[in-house]
Amino acid sequence: MSQAINFTRINNLADNLKRLKIGVISDTHIADSSKHIPALILEAFRQVDLIIHAGDSVSLGAIEELKIACFRVVAVAGNMDLDEVRNKYPLKQILEVFGYRIGVMHGFGAPAGLLQLLKEAFKEDGCDLIIFGHSHRPLNEKIGNVLFFNPGSATDPAAAYNSYGIIDLAKLPESGHHDRQSGITARIIKI
Repeated sequence: MSQAINFTRINNLADNLKRLKIGVISDTHIADSSKHIPALILEAFRQVDLIIHAGDSVSLGAIEELKIACFRVVAVAGNMDLDEVRNKYPLKQILEVFGYRIGVMHGFGAPAGLLQLLKEAFKEDGCDLIIFGHSHRPLNEKIGNVLFFNPGSATDPAAAYNSYGIIDLAKLPESGHHDRQSGITARIIKI
């Protein structure tokens, strides 16, 4: 099982919250200062507790823009990222938030094999939610006991539409049996 970053403990997110709102973005492909994350997304992300960038930011500029909207940003490196991003962010992360295990990985290879690649990459990690990118196609689908979530691309002009995601996590009860998936609400927002 992969080592997890416990964001609930590290940032004291759980102290006074019953719900946690996460902004999710991927495939921004911002290589220079002439391109920016759409203002509509940055405005929405000012209302979240955590932002996750699922790779292919390309440069650190996109991540820095996100940090202006919300200082808690988690990112992974993608296949198109420059060395400055690859040197700072891992290819895969596991987060523990409110008792949920969240896997984050960009993905690579043919889009047709992406879900299988992710299942294999996280098979020993006990994830409740896997956030990814790469295909530029939004996906919000429960497979078995895992929610697979791809926010799509926020900036790709060739995509059918641009999008980002919002995930709400309800705090899990301390004891007793509960349906872990019932505490996760995820939606893709078209822009």
